[in-house]
Amino acid sequence: MDSRQALVERSIPFLREVGNRTAGRELEAWLNSTYGPESELHAELSALVRQGLEEGWAANVEIDGPNYRRSVIEPPSERTGYVSITAVYMNSVPVYRGQFHQHPYGEINLVVPIDTGAELLGPLGWQGAGWTAPAPGSKHYPEVRGGALVALFYLSAGRISYDVRPGAT
Repeated sequence: MDSRQALVERSIPFLREVGNRTAGRELEAWLNSTYGPESELHAELSALVRQGLEEGWAANVEIDGPNYRRSVIEPPSERTGYVSITAVYMNSVPVYRGQFHQHPYGEINLVVPIDTGAELLGPLGWQGAGWTAPAPGSKHYPEVRGGALVALFYLSAGRISYDVRPGAT
């Protein structure tokens, strides 16, 4: 099995476990206490997405130059519980803001620092290795500081909206 398929297969049991939970502060805290950086799940998914960067299949589409890239790894399907799997690579100098967007159904992010000290801004503040889980309806600029990282994000029904504007309700 190739590494891309291995990442999808390793994600499926996790997606079944969190499938009936709502993204937000409570889920984010649970993810970090249950599947934090010391956990087997975090370590395996992190290694696979890092391998994907090296092999060129993860976060390989430039959105805003080489420091902001993403790619869909797996579209939503019955096998993933209708959740998509996407990787985004961001590199900060010193803080980077990506494209403003909304999460109609929320989002779960596995944060994988490439550089020591790299962090992603989530609902509970800046997060290094670990998880963020913006709630349904949340809108934000993805922000990273302290270097490069990859966020492996899971979206119900693959829903994300880039046509929303800051300040819009």
